[in-house]
Amino acid sequence: MKTPRGKLLKKVFSARTLRGLSSIVLFVVLWQLVVYLKVPYLQNLPYPEDVASHGLAAAVSTGYWIDWGLSLSRIFIGFIAAQLLGIPLGLAIGISRVFRGFTFPVFEILRPIPPIAWIPLAILFWPTRELSIYFLVFIGAFFIIVINVIQGVSNISVNLKWAAFSLGAKPNDIFWRILLPGSLPSIITGMTVGMGVTWNVLIAAEMIAAQGGLGRTTWEAYTNHNIPYIVVGMVSIGIAGYLCSTLLRWLGEKAMPWKRKF
Repeated sequence: MKTPRGKLLKKVFSARTLRGLSSIVLFVVLWQLVVYLKVPYLQNLPYPEDVASHGLAAAVSTGYWIDWGLSLSRIFIGFIAAQLLGIPLGLAIGISRVFRGFTFPVFEILRPIPPIAWIPLAILFWPTRELSIYFLVFIGAFFIIVINVIQGVSNISVNLKWAAFSLGAKPNDIFWRILLPGSLPSIITGMTVGMGVTWNVLIAAEMIAAQGGLGRTTWEAYTNHNIPYIVVGMVSIGIAGYLCSTLLRWLGEKAMPWKRKF
């Protein structure tokens, strides 16, 4: 029987983890070579050690972690609001043809509008900058989750529904035991893709209108021509986005335990 320590060591030294670490090391080596050889258009890129020193300085700074907290709170408030409204709406559109006929045309007109295009209206109509940023994050995830939920419901075989009805299932049983579990993979996919888009929208919004946050800090580093800290900000954004996506994938595994069987 494996001990918890043995399981942890197995995960840490697994082939997947080692491949990931190898790719990071190779990337840093390539980065070092690009700067050392003064590759055209990249000669102003700082050395990895310069970025690392600025990153260590930032890590001991309270302001740096406050920026992390601001960005993460904005992400999760807007993102959770998008799920709370988008998932039920997507299910309703996917299940009811009548409801789809009333709502889907308007949805399809608004969906192609890039989230960044909403920034001027968000700044003008929301009473505070924070509310406008929450709204933009919401928009970034909302349309993606709705369209994925609709697709997930549409992909469920009609034969499953008729089989359940023939066995005496009621509409509530069909929803809770067939439609919702059957659309879960699409819901998780929509959430994961939406998380990536929300980070793009958030950083753009923070650069334009926010007080604090990783996007604002990165923009201020640019205005001060602090190139190493620009890279620190970019890496921080990447790590934050990766952690958020990892959390969603973990939640997906917990919500769909049957996927581990296949």
